[in-house]
Amino acid sequence: MKNNIYLLLILVLASCKKDLNLKPFDKLNPDNAFNTTQDLQLYANSFYNILPTGNDIIKADVMSDYIAGKDANAYIRPGAYDATQSGSWSWDNLRNINYFLERYGNAQIATEDKNHFAGIARFFRAMFYFEKVKRFGDVPWYSKSMTIDDPELYKGRDPRTMVMDSVLADLDFACENIRSTKDNSSSQITRWVALAYKSRVCLFEGTFRKYHPELQLPKATEWLNAAATAAEAVRKGGQYSLNTSGDAAMNYRNLFISETPNANEVILAFVCNKSLRIFNDANWYYTSATYGTRISFIKTFTDTYLNADGSRFTDTPGFDNLPFNEEVKNRDLRLQQTIRMGKYSREGVAAPPDFTYTYTGYQPIKYTLDSKATDGVAENYNSIPIIRYAEVLLNEAEAKAELGTFTEADWNVTVKLLRARAGLQQTAMPATADQYLVKNYFPDIADVAILEIRRERGIELSLEGFRFYDLIRWNRSKLLENVYVGLYVPAMDALMDLNEDGKPDVSFVKKTPATKVPGVYYFLIDDDQSKLSEGTKGNLIWLSNIVRKWEDYKYVYPIPYNETVLNPALGQNKGWD
Repeated sequence: MKNNIYLLLILVLASCKKDLNLKPFDKLNPDNAFNTTQDLQLYANSFYNILPTGNDIIKADVMSDYIAGKDANAYIRPGAYDATQSGSWSWDNLRNINYFLERYGNAQIATEDKNHFAGIARFFRAMFYFEKVKRFGDVPWYSKSMTIDDPELYKGRDPRTMVMDSVLADLDFACENIRSTKDNSSSQITRWVALAYKSRVCLFEGTFRKYHPELQLPKATEWLNAAATAAEAVRKGGQYSLNTSGDAAMNYRNLFISETPNANEVILAFVCNKSLRIFNDANWYYTSATYGTRISFIKTFTDTYLNADGSRFTDTPGFDNLPFNEEVKNRDLRLQQTIRMGKYSREGVAAPPDFTYTYTGYQPIKYTLDSKATDGVAENYNSIPIIRYAEVLLNEAEAKAELGTFTEADWNVTVKLLRARAGLQQTAMPATADQYLVKNYFPDIADVAILEIRRERGIELSLEGFRFYDLIRWNRSKLLENVYVGLYVPAMDALMDLNEDGKPDVSFVKKTPATKVPGVYYFLIDDDQSKLSEGTKGNLIWLSNIVRKWEDYKYVYPIPYNETVLNPALGQNKGWD
């Protein structure tokens, strides 16, 4: 009996010899990972990790000219930032993309299908490199997946011009080969996403080259033409439009507080979902006295919002010393959808600016839910736009204005639409330059169209992560030294009712009174960290005791110190060495 069992076992093993040499079916390897459409789709899904998260976006404007917080960013404080603090030099995502591009051609599927996925990969490679170039300038270009013993692994950096030409080639391929089917979930890369993103990249590069002549970078005009063409293709494609449905006093803000992205305007989003527990922490970040940097707008910026009739607020006599409850009335509807003001309420209770959070009075609400349930936890379920149609319209307008080809017809299909949504009664292009913008923001710009497009971009895209790099490309980072100006205080110790509900909200004092009025926050004026511009009255001035100084070498970040030690061939950006 025992001998029969041994014989049976030998026969079974002998019959399985061929099968035992097969690779396991549940293990991926280059031979079986790139065969079908499903294989390529599965691999391509990993690229989406490159996209910014909701939290990346809602916190991205923390260093900008129109924001004040609890401290000044170390990057703009003399001697407070160096190469040892620099980061964002990881290259893992690039290797993942290049690995795919070396092998996707093995798939036994139609060429059109293969090119679609290659287009997605090249879109993400363009995104990866655009972020690197924005931050560091010259970087090494790798078009293959590197191994640890590759002699090019520790090569030096390639010129910005070469890298950005390669980025543009990737975007051109993506725009031509990714399928054009509209994605109503606003979560997938389509041809429309690629075109919209191309308009962003080309506008940045074109204006950066134009306004940084000291770098002697060529082809600014070609980049601006590419931006205008890509943006115009999205507009003429007819797949997207501005959200104008519902209450005009909410249709802008609804784009940022809805769980389901508005697919008419939101081209790509970080999609949050309460059921799947995919969250951001906007409420916590924008309401907590202890979490985050407590950022608020400064008055210099909020003054750029036009009056409801379309006239300039800054042409109003005495505009700079109007009390808060008066200055916010009858303005561009986006103002009341961006900051706490007027009749804003939360859970049915009036919610004026909260000075346990804000340092200026202009407290953001753009991303915060009106429910207080997520104020102290990272559980906001509103989806956060990454690319909006509004940005595409502004990209087209700005690129054409910088080229000198912008016309009234262009205004009517771009900026005018945005202002009409904002409830402005007069939406025609102004005939004269706004001297407030010239004086406070752009002293070297006389072109009316460029000034108004820049105004519109600041307002429409506020807090969406564009402002710092807009200043970089316009060569206006000196604005990061702006005084942090807050609301107007008519008198020290006065009880101020900010929303006209009959209840005082805040008082600015040298010393907290022994007997406090219920519901009033007493903001301490110490003439150091905080003061009033006219001594016992005037605009609130915040953090004037901290020196902020912009140096032009900071237009690019330093290569991280550890990386230059590991690879001396990288060198260091000028001014950081």
